[in-house]
Amino acid sequence: MIEFDYPEGATPLNAHEVEGLLPTHITTQAELDRWEQDNINEALAWIEGHKPKALLTESFMKLLHQKMFCNVWKWAGKFRQSEKNIGVSWYNISVELKTLCDDVKYWIENKTFSEDEIAARFHHRLVSIHLFPNGNGRHARLAADLLSENVLYKPPFTWGSANLVRSGDDRKKYIESLVAADRGEYEQLLEFVRS
Repeated sequence: MIEFDYPEGATPLNAHEVEGLLPTHITTQAELDRWEQDNINEALAWIEGHKPKALLTESFMKLLHQKMFCNVWKWAGKFRQSEKNIGVSWYNISVELKTLCDDVKYWIENKTFSEDEIAARFHHRLVSIHLFPNGNGRHARLAADLLSENVLYKPPFTWGSANLVRSGDDRKKYIESLVAADRGEYEQLLEFVRS
């Protein structure tokens, strides 16, 4: 059985979700992190060949997560069905995601915010909804980068130029910027995404 070492701000998996681990030989957090990163690298290669434009849909959000984690988790690409320490109630995920996608389309059409702020707000709301049992931050960061590049025609974010999966000062700044965004204060997040 794997011993999970959750970094600050991470959402723990419940026992049923842990049973969804596909590679049964994994016993450490480091091995799990490596398998997940290898799977994400495969997803990045897939994206490079597809250049998605219609990403503001439930089906694309699920497909992106599935591509990112399909070699690691049985539930990859499936919305969570449990309550977590963050996020909307699991039965409201589809409705909240549809509202978010509609809001982003409106912001783009009406130039409500700058391109960076649209992508940062999109990222923040995806994290806040918390679509999946795990991998939400990585999924939301990649989705925001895809929105920036393929819809808003801006470079992807740099996200502090650090590994945000492990604990450390950069992850702490990232979490603090999300907490500030929870209060409607986006300045810290806007600064962090381009640092």
